[in-house]
Amino acid sequence: MEIILGFVALACGLIVGLGAIGASIGIGLMGGKFLESSARQPELINELQTKMFILAGLIDAAFLIGVAIALMFAFANPFVSTLLANMPK
Repeated sequence: MEIILGFVALACGLIVGLGAIGASIGIGLMGGKFLESSARQPELINELQTKMFILAGLIDAAFLIGVAIALMFAFANPFVSTLLANMPK
């Protein structure tokens, strides 16, 4: 039982940590490309900025979905409830 809870805690940490790393790298690359393209064509800054903010929101949404899944496994773990139901009394 304790082993399962330990692995769940490890998995939650990996989900949140790797999701944060991926989201920050993605937003950093996107911001750099936005600056390059706005320096190359300054007349398109408004259109590019709108698209950049929409994509930044989508990248953050993917990270927040990962956080929600990690919280579900941390506090309402379906595996532990199944394990407890099948344990002999």
